[in-house]
Amino acid sequence: MDWKLQKDIATAFFRSSILGYGGGPSAIPLVHKEVVERYNWMDDDEFADVLALGNTLPGPINTKMAGYIGYRIGGLFGMINGIIVTALPTVVIMIALIGVLSAYRDSRIVNGMTEAIGPLVAVMLFTLTYSFLKQSKKNVGWMLTIVLSVLSFIALQFLHIHPGIVIAALLLIALLSPVKQSNKEEKTT
Repeated sequence: MDWKLQKDIATAFFRSSILGYGGGPSAIPLVHKEVVERYNWMDDDEFADVLALGNTLPGPINTKMAGYIGYRIGGLFGMINGIIVTALPTVVIMIALIGVLSAYRDSRIVNGMTEAIGPLVAVMLFTLTYSFLKQSKKNVGWMLTIVLSVLSFIALQFLHIHPGIVIAALLLIALLSPVKQSNKEEKTT
């Protein structure tokens, strides 16, 4: 077993879990930062695939991503490691602080902290979205990226279609679409 890799898995997912105040949406950019930018365990496309798959399954997104990514890079021990360092600190902190939070839930300070973190989470999600849009533009072009983004937004926000169904529909479109050959492949044929 590679102990350094297991330590890195624990560090990456512990950070994203502890600093991801507010749950899944705030943890996703943190996981991206660790997995794609810091440790280079996968690229943006692979991360987007893991995120899409994780969103179709029930349960907390950070835990699902930690389990899958941990398994992919560190085997069974990596998966167990990722899940434990993601879930255990949150459970311990919730149990320890539940009384304090209940006592001060109407406090201006607690409410202010909760409201102040919202814009930061929005910026982090926007940054991640922009990164995915740039990657999509490179792979499928601006026009298709814009069309699929608008259709997905309408399906999610106005038609209230479950994200899993939207993701499944997009995967089906991708599977049924003709595959474009890269310029390098076209030149060799």
